[in-house]
Amino acid sequence: MKIDRLIGIIMYLLNRDKVTAKELAERFEVSTRTIIRDIDALGLAGIPVVSDVGVKGGYAILDTYKLNKSIVTAEDYLNVISSLKGMCSAYENKKIEATLEKVMAAGNTTENQSIFLDLSVCREGENTDVYLKTIEQAIADGRVIGFDYTGADNVCNAREAEPVALSYKWYAWYLLAYCKYKKDYRIFKLSRIQNLKTLESSFEKIHSNVEALLEKKWSEDDRKQYKIKLKCEGNVRTAVGEYLKGKVIEEHSNGDFIYSFAVPENERMWFSLLLGFGNEVEVLEPKELRARLKEKSEEIFRLYNNEGI
Repeated sequence: MKIDRLIGIIMYLLNRDKVTAKELAERFEVSTRTIIRDIDALGLAGIPVVSDVGVKGGYAILDTYKLNKSIVTAEDYLNVISSLKGMCSAYENKKIEATLEKVMAAGNTTENQSIFLDLSVCREGENTDVYLKTIEQAIADGRVIGFDYTGADNVCNAREAEPVALSYKWYAWYLLAYCKYKKDYRIFKLSRIQNLKTLESSFEKIHSNVEALLEKKWSEDDRKQYKIKLKCEGNVRTAVGEYLKGKVIEEHSNGDFIYSFAVPENERMWFSLLLGFGNEVEVLEPKELRARLKEKSEEIFRLYNNEGI
């Protein structure tokens, strides 16, 4: 809509010293002729947009023009800006980017940002951004989605579901949806979804109290949990605490320590982390996990000990 674009142009100009018509056209995906008409409309509406011609020319809003900041402090704005920038790094979303522009313009603060959130690790693969956008749009439109889903047992099944929410947890994106086949809410791991498409059918259920519903489904996680006890060398204390959320239950005089944490049995991330720590971390319990690590380590040894390569 034109009014949305005009507001967007104001916010964009407020956050920059000078912007060309070409840059604005690319930003809002319209022609430069349309941008020129929009700038004229802003001028007629009393917005003090000035135009400089020449090689370094462009549009700008007078420094004296400010938006009403109400009672929100500069620190409040910086906190919101840090969070929104973090979300923008997680995945491409023009609505979030537009919100960031508005907040930055409204804040108009000269204080330096001291907290920076880079969540680009959330971009799991080439399909992540596409799938996130598709699911977000389906949620907004109240449309059913169809996809092929590979479970932890490596069996792939076709699913149809009403998408409810997206959640990032344990280094992965998850989808909370009402599964048509199971007739219940389910959590699907985004990286296991393939051939995602939006269907013509609309939601049949009203999905309310989404946050509470998501927490409830996480608490109902019926996957077998491993309660793991590790013996760790002192030099990996920081890394272990960062990647394996748990607690130190015993300290040794030489700096080594015993560490305890719990994780879902079939998640690959923590298993890979344990392998990556090599001989600096030893699994004490459970015994079946020690056996799994031993078997996998021997497979890796045989792979790289192949003299025929």
